Amino acid sequence: MQYLVSVIDDTAGSATSDEAAAIDVFNERLQSEGHWVFAGGLGSPSTATVIDNRGDGEAVLTDGPFVESKEHLAGFWIIEAADLDVALRLAAEGSGACNRKVEVRPFL
Repeated sequence: MQYLVSVIDDTAGSATSDEAAAIDVFNERLQSEGHWVFAGGLGSPSTATVIDNRGDGEAVLTDGPFVESKEHLAGFWIIEAADLDVALRLAAEGSGACNRKVEVRPFL
């Protein structure tokens, strides 16, 4: 089963060099153990554009994040894990590597 591990950040800065090195080690381990699907870091919330095309008119584009909050999505891993327990163990290790909170959600 695949899981989304979302990295939650409350700072505007990127990972420190030590955090980036720990993330690289964690990523290599995910790959070598067969858990790796895809991962990526995201630009700051100020680089976001929200698009709302629910109505009958033109799509509305708004600069900035969907919601204003102290915390934001800073990056993610998509992992393959046998079950939720394995996904949670890996996510805990990822949280330690990037020094940030993470959220785990299964794909439907």
